Order: sequence, then structure tokens, then C-alpha cells
Amino acid sequence: MKKINTSLQDEQIKNLNVGEEVLLGGTIYALRDQAHKRLADTIKKNKKLPIDLKGAVIYYCGPTKTPRGKIIGSSGPTTSSRMDEFTPLLLKRGLKGMIGKGRRSEIVRRAIKKYKAVYFLTFAGCGALLSRYIKKASTVAYKDLGPEAILKLEVKDFPLIIGIDSRGRSIYG
Repeated sequence: MKKINTSLQDEQIKNLNVGEEVLLGGTIYALRDQAHKRLADTIKKNKKLPIDLKGAVIYYCGPTKTPRGKIIGSSGPTTSSRMDEFTPLLLKRGLKGMIGKGRRSEIVRRAIKKYKAVYFLTFAGCGALLSRYIKKASTVAYKDLGPEAILKLEVKDFPLIIGIDSRGRSIYG
């Protein structure tokens, strides 16, 4: 199993192959539908983004309320295809990795190949377990969105599978 760290660079991404298991460490950003829409609107208005997308990894996740004494609540992946309409624009701006569950559209698969990015899968239904790999969490943008705000997460050995590699090969065929 490979260990990789953020910020993702082209050299490390090109060595990742569909179906491989990896452990991810470093900073990732948790965000879902509404935050994606705001990021896309900000890009279209040519304004400054609240996060730097260069080499970044986004986790399609909206954690549950944080229990007392914990860093974060249950943090499982959400269905990635809901973000497909925004993904090519974010990849063009430097996004290098996405974590979620499920199949991506053909347009997203081609954009991943074009921009030399990677789509990671993680385990659905295991949000409580996955939260153990999150070592720090803080809201960094769009606090008004509540559980859909952008969170900055520090992760260690976060378990992933390569769903679509930088050559556009998909685990889904």
C-alpha cells in the first residue's frame, strides 16, 4: 500500500494506478454541493477563492455534529456525481484530488485525464471509522452553510482506493 501526502504533485499522481490502495496524509478540504456552487460562482466572477485549489484534495463529505471530546463527527463520503457539474472548472483551477463514493460522469473522467488529477474512493457506511483518521478540523469558509461549510481537515493514513487515475482509467470500467 502506498503512502502519499498533500499537496498532490503531478509526479506522485502519475504513479497512482486505478484499483490501488493508498493512505493519504496532510491537509484536505471537506465540502459538498452548496460550497461547490459558491466556489464555481466565485471563479466565474473572477474573484479570489477562500481556499487554494493548487494541488488540493477535496473530500465530498458533510460530517455529523461533533460529539463531546471528539475532533469531528461521523465523516463518511457522499455521492460524488452530485458535484460533477462543478468538477471540471475546479480541476482547471488546480484541484488535483477528490475523495468520494460512486461513479463519475464521462465529462469528469476526461477532465481528470486532461488535468492529470485523481479520483479516490473511500468506504461508504464507515463514517465513524473514517473520522478516526482526521486529526484536526476547522471551518475555513462559508460557515453559514452549516454542515456544508468548507472544512480544513488534517488527516493521517486516510484509507483510499484509486477510482480514476490520471490516465482516465476507471475502476467502474
